[in-house]
Amino acid sequence: MKKSFFKILAKLNKILLPSFSKKQLDLSKASKFQLAIIGWRYYVTTKALD
Repeated sequence: MKKSFFKILAKLNKILLPSFSKKQLDLSKASKFQLAIIGWRYYVTTKALD
């Protein structure tokens, strides 16, 4: 159940949150908010793949 929850959450993230890799964002110039979004997407993706 936990894995399926994170898979659904990952799909929602893909739809709702911006993709900074497509915008070629430089991580050294990213704001705290952008870094938080990147971290959240990373966390959810790793949990969905486990």
